[in-house]
Amino acid sequence: MDNLVLFEEKQVRRLSNEADQKWYFAIVDVVGVLTDSVDSGAYWRKLKERLKKEGNETVTACHAFKMTAADGKQRMTDVGDAEQRRRERMRFKP
Repeated sequence: MDNLVLFEEKQVRRLSNEADQKWYFAIVDVVGVLTDSVDSGAYWRKLKERLKKEGNETVTACHAFKMTAADGKQRMTDVGDAEQRRRERMRFKP
């Protein structure tokens, strides 16, 4: 089951995975919070492409889970756990 949390007044989707007892956060939502991008999905796709070219292991370690999209439909969404997001957060700072 996915839940919403607010960060800087923006919604971030998250879900708990019982198998590994971790919280996972929708990466596009986190990107939206950290970058104030108009289209966080496009921003994430471009960043992901660049990181893959660099051989970045964080991107290859991304999981995808079904999460509820803005239109109410369940869609596969790239997610990362809190530890992954802390390590990558500096990439988004100006």
